Formats: sequence, C-alpha cells, structure tokens
Amino acid sequence: MGRNMSYEKFIDEVKTYSRIQAIQGQLSWDQQVMMPPNGANARADTLAWLSGRAHETITSKKMGELISDLEKNLSDLDDDQKTNVLEIRRTFDKSTKLPAEFIERFTKTQSKGMGVWAKARKNDDFNMFAPILTELVELAREKITYLENGNTPYDTLLDDYEVGLTVDYLEPLFAELKTGLIEILNKIMKTKKHQLAKLDMTFPVSNQEAFCLKISEQMGFDFNSGRMDTSSHPFSISIAAGDTRITTRYDENEPFSCLYAVMHETGHGLYEQGLPDEFALTPRGTAISLGVHESQSRLWENQIGRTEEFWKYCLPLFQKEFPEFPKSIDPAQMNLIANQVEPSFIRVEADEVTYNLHIILRYEIEKKLFNGELDVNDLPKVWNEMFKEWFGLDVKDDSTGVLQDIHWSMGAFGYFPTYTLGNLYAAQLFETMKEELDDVNNMIEEGNWNPLLDWLRKNIHEKGRLYNPSDLIKKATGKIPSSGPFLKYLNEKYSKIYGF
Repeated sequence: MGRNMSYEKFIDEVKTYSRIQAIQGQLSWDQQVMMPPNGANARADTLAWLSGRAHETITSKKMGELISDLEKNLSDLDDDQKTNVLEIRRTFDKSTKLPAEFIERFTKTQSKGMGVWAKARKNDDFNMFAPILTELVELAREKITYLENGNTPYDTLLDDYEVGLTVDYLEPLFAELKTGLIEILNKIMKTKKHQLAKLDMTFPVSNQEAFCLKISEQMGFDFNSGRMDTSSHPFSISIAAGDTRITTRYDENEPFSCLYAVMHETGHGLYEQGLPDEFALTPRGTAISLGVHESQSRLWENQIGRTEEFWKYCLPLFQKEFPEFPKSIDPAQMNLIANQVEPSFIRVEADEVTYNLHIILRYEIEKKLFNGELDVNDLPKVWNEMFKEWFGLDVKDDSTGVLQDIHWSMGAFGYFPTYTLGNLYAAQLFETMKEELDDVNNMIEEGNWNPLLDWLRKNIHEKGRLYNPSDLIKKATGKIPSSGPFLKYLNEKYSKIYGF
C-alpha cells in the first residue's frame, strides 16, 4: 500500500474517533446547559455507550496496524502528519491499556457523580457525595494500575492532563511559587486598605449579558462560530470547527464575576477558534494541553482584563449599560475593585495572589489521596484544617469548602495543577508579547486588541499539537517555563496598586 494511501486510511479512522467525541461534547454541553434534571440517567447511559464506541474505534486492530505501518517510515511524513501519528500512538497505547468495560463504568459514574455533586453542594452535605466520590477515587486508582507510568501513582493522573507532568517537576516549582505568593500576600495585608467604592445597586442580567457579549466580541470571539449561554459552572467547549461555545453565570449584585468569567472562557474559545481548520478532527488541529489552554484564558482575564488600561477603554461601555452607575468611579477605582486581594473561600472567585494557593492546596490533598495517606471520608476535616492554616479562615460549610469544585465529581484528579501552570505560562507569554509588540498597554487602552490576538494566534493557536507544552512555551518566549515572570508580574502590579 502506498505511503499516502496508508496515511489517508489512518486519517479516516482518526476522524471517525473525533466525530464520536464531537457528539459526546455536544451532549455534555446540553447536559450542563439545557437538559431537564430527570434526563440525567438516560444521558449517563448514552454517554457511556458513546465512550465505548470511541474506545472501540481508537483501540481497533485496524487502527493499531495503520499506526505501526506508518511508524516504519516516519521520515516519509511531514511534521504535521508525524504529529498526528505520534499523538494517536500515545492515545492508542493509553486506551489499549484501559478495558472498554472500565471506560463505560467510569463514564457512567462520572455522569452520575456530577448530578449527585450538584445536589450535595446545594444541600451543603458532603456525606451525600462521599459514596460516589469513593467510587470515583477507586476508579482512578484502577486506572492507575492499568496505565502506571511515573514514580508515584499521582504522576499517572497528572500526565493525563499535561503531557509529561510529574510530581518531581511540580514540587520545586510549587515550593518557589508558594513562598513567593505568601511573601506578596503578607506585604499586601500589612498595607493600609484602600476605600472601595460601594457597588450597592443591582445590575440586571440582561445588561450584564449585553456588556459581556460586547467585551467577548472586542476580544475577537466570532459569534458566527460560537455562542454564549448560562450554566452553574462557567465552561467553554469546542464541538466542531465553526462551533465553539462558552457559558457564564450571573449575580445581580456583582457584575465582575460574570465579566471575568466571560473573559476567561472567551480566552479558551479564542484558542479553539484559532486552531487550524485544515487539520480539523485530527490531533494536529487540537489544543496541546490544559495548562496551555488555561494560559490563554488567564492572559485575557488577568494580564489584559484586570488593568487600568482595560477600564479606560471599557468603563464608558459599562456606564452605557448601567446609566445609574456612579460617575465618580473612575478607571483606577474600577481597577482597584477588580484587583482586591483578600483571602477567601471560593477558588473561582479568588484574586490573582491567593488563587494559586487554592490550587496548591488541592494538589497536596490529591497527592495524599492517591499515595494512600488520606481517606475520602476525612476530606472535609483535612480540607478545613489546611484552609485555616494557609488562609487563616474557618470554613463554615462544605459548599464553600470541599464541595465547591465540579472536578472530583467528574473523576478529574490531577487536573487542578494545570490551572497554576496556565498562570505561569500566561505571565511568561505576556512578558514576551510586551517585548515584541510596540506598546501593549497603549493598545489595551485604545481598544486595539487585534495585534494581541494575532500574536497569540501565531505563537500558540496555529501550532496545535506540534510541540509539547513546555517546548511550545519555550519556542514562544525563548525560555523554559518558570514561576519567575509570574512572581515578577504580581510584585510589579500589586506594589503599584497597594504601594508596598
């Protein structure tokens, strides 16, 4: 069989696999946005069935033979084709180690877990969630036995979300970061607190939505290839080329949480919309990792969105939607509101300084859980003790404590560290962007945001899965990823705001 012929057949199989995943994506978007609660059991069943079909496709004898055949003559392929073969080989190897029956069990439990978690969080009752969480932890342990790679059981889970990520890599990175963050936090807590403008008015949902849609569009999100909806936990999902969806949630007393959720999810959406269409339905046309994905959302939300320059441009748009908003509040005051640093309970609402402490706390807990040093039933107790020690706060209830995140209900253990990697990558990318483009602050202030998106398109989005995460960042910035640029960015930003 000719080399090209064999590659074409391989790509046909790969696209079948990707199309099944697209259907799963569509159904899980619907589950979180539109589905009536009583549809949960049937949906869990359908998703489990589809994951079984996806698994059969990726692990078929035919797929294995096609990969092996192409690997014999890798040098005949160009870089894009090579990327597809190597990435599918990785997925094939991983998937052939996981029995189809296990995948279906896992998917069914995940789907059920999300429903139970939502109820438990609403009722502030960890005991209601503990049995299914125990099942999910057991399933993750079972998964580790099939895949075992890395020095610790937890390495296997980390590698699932960020290729090549290990505890050995994270330990020194997180240790340096934690020390630096606590130092900055202490400096801020010692400064005289600024008087914040009181936002004691309501911000109607329809106006918040109109304002946020404007900002998303201004960032470059294409609404002919995307849409925005409401869900209990903001997320973004790319269903297919030309169909990228984002969600947010609203609070009538607090417009900032919606705005920054939209900027965050739009950052993710822009990455998806910027992936090369010519490689749709193949690995070369998909995002490389969650950490890199998170860098895109964080860069827009924080490096661009939480700045005085951003508010110089956006405040008039905001005032147009909310005419009652006090005219005395200027961009500097808006920036101050957007950058309040205060230890608090909820990760997704945490400021930039404390946010990564939330992540490192979850990382430490997960590590203990999978190294066999912690039992599921002791999670609330351990969580609350660590939280008190790290943040100086007493956790009042499980909803604002151990039950706040959706991830464990989806069996997504090892996912949290990618959020912090995203923050580190974002600061490093933004530092380089500022060196390479003329005056980035000026661009933000004037609403001239296209060059910023173009830079990200060229250096990150268009590359798809051509390079692994740390190589991609190194190629874009000239340096290997580190926590240095992020700590420098926080120091500069917050010493200016808080005057320390």
